[in-house]
Amino acid sequence: MPLEAIPAKKVFFFLLCIIQVCLASFPSGALSKREHLVHFSNTAYELNIYKIHGKQPGKTLMLIGGIQGNEPGGFLSADLYADMRLEKGNLIVVPRANFYSIILNHRGFHGDMNRKFSQKDISYSMEDKIITILKRLISESDYLLNLHDGAGYYYPKYVDKWRNPMRFGQSVIADCLEYRIPGTGKVIKLGEMAEKVINKVNPYIKNELHRFHFMNTRTDAKESPHREQRMSATYYALTQHHIPAFGVETSKFLPSIHLKVQYHNLIINEFMKLFGITPESPGLVLDPPVLKYLVISVNGRTPIVVKEGQILKLQKDDSIKVTHIEANYERGLSLDILGFGDLNDYRKDFRIFKNTNIIVRKDNHKFAQIPVKVIKKQAGKRRPSGIKNEIKYMVIETGGHRRLLSSGDTFEIVRGDRMKIVDIMPSFSGSHEVKVNFKGFVGDWKNNTGEDRGYYINTATDLMKRYSLHKKGEFYEVVVSQGKNTLGRLILRLIPPRLDYLILKVNGMSHHLLRSDEIISLSVDDNICFEEIQSNFHSKEGIHLQINGHDIKYGKSEKLEVLCPLPRDPMHKVIIKKGALALGRVFFIIKEKK
Repeated sequence: MPLEAIPAKKVFFFLLCIIQVCLASFPSGALSKREHLVHFSNTAYELNIYKIHGKQPGKTLMLIGGIQGNEPGGFLSADLYADMRLEKGNLIVVPRANFYSIILNHRGFHGDMNRKFSQKDISYSMEDKIITILKRLISESDYLLNLHDGAGYYYPKYVDKWRNPMRFGQSVIADCLEYRIPGTGKVIKLGEMAEKVINKVNPYIKNELHRFHFMNTRTDAKESPHREQRMSATYYALTQHHIPAFGVETSKFLPSIHLKVQYHNLIINEFMKLFGITPESPGLVLDPPVLKYLVISVNGRTPIVVKEGQILKLQKDDSIKVTHIEANYERGLSLDILGFGDLNDYRKDFRIFKNTNIIVRKDNHKFAQIPVKVIKKQAGKRRPSGIKNEIKYMVIETGGHRRLLSSGDTFEIVRGDRMKIVDIMPSFSGSHEVKVNFKGFVGDWKNNTGEDRGYYINTATDLMKRYSLHKKGEFYEVVVSQGKNTLGRLILRLIPPRLDYLILKVNGMSHHLLRSDEIISLSVDDNICFEEIQSNFHSKEGIHLQINGHDIKYGKSEKLEVLCPLPRDPMHKVIIKKGALALGRVFFIIKEKK
């Protein structure tokens, strides 16, 4: 029968049946979905988020890597899950939460990001903005794994300096054994979940030292040695959103990065099974990064291709913009034009006025370099138009490092750290008429011109509170001006100094980790050595302990009978100082000789 002779209703019903059969024959993967979200694109703070939805609905697991920048096992492992396809359930993957610190291979250049998860959202700095985004993603999740590398090896009993209950490596960490959700009677059995995963993973690990253990930080307990975890991502997820949250730590002492990533993968995959999330396991691909070429636009013209080893020749004041990096990796790439811009100069315009090098990095690893040579300007060549005198950056030196800050940034520094305003960028004709004024600081009291470049500033003693914003001594303004015109400004935020812990070695043998206000019992004939300290200062320079008017210098052994001469009270207060600034205190109880 010809088609036109079939009634319209039957034709519609026939086509509907065909469509249903075709849909049934397609794999359910057609229903899966993958989203890639980017915040702060092409900056040193770039934040990539990957949301992977499975073919079948299920629970959502969030993976955070790189919240501390010198822990590559975590962010390289998370990276492998960003391209995963799922049969069931969902993933939210943030491979590099703290890209700025990853580039610098620093735990937290602006402070530990994993100690900034307060209940309230604040937006003083770029780190605060990233934390706000991470909090929102946590609220969308049913579970959280925060991936780290820790020093030493966790073990429930003290074995030696690097294997004891205060180390973190090779552990699965929770803030408590069980968490009772307020007002519901429901209990999240964190310890039981962690032990199930560990018992599945450890049989695959032959080296006994590398096997995982469960670490309960007892974060809420008054006597907990890990009270700082109350500002961590896992504690926030558990107490504010009532979801199971774990830290996963491989050891920084493992012999290879491949082993760190492998152990992370074992733990993650077992947690996914426990949570009912069925993946296609990621492959372990850790080939060395290789640059194929850069695509560079010069003076806004048609881009050119520059390979590694080539020299990019420019005339003075040519503008360049790197528009593409072609390498064997897509994620974790950054580009630094030395002496210009910030840590990440990818896809930004710069006017080149001196010889330099273009550095290409994968995370914190420099893997390619393109020399840039400025040659004499050819006759008849005109300077590119459209370039105006403007202040985009200020160079600030602190903690032995120079940092490039964009105009309008809020810069955090620990009260007591020294800093120096080095210069503004770019420099231009007439820049000698430009003044950089730190409101609340005077560099030269005999001739206060308002120009504050080049002076070292002690942020504990050299600033005048009455000139701070809101007159509270927390925020100060640095203003760049030319005559009556304001060209740029920077906000400096002073954060309080903080003692995380100190390590005291007693009689050259035992090590004791002490946090602020903790007490240790010692004998008067003991020798003590102030061996290590962790604080939010970038440098240990000038940090010492003070007891009864005596200074205990870093790394020097002292006798207690000298530090605590007769007559003696049993309790002695030890103040931890940086210069004249107090960071915290601990207490010694001194026992007499028997």
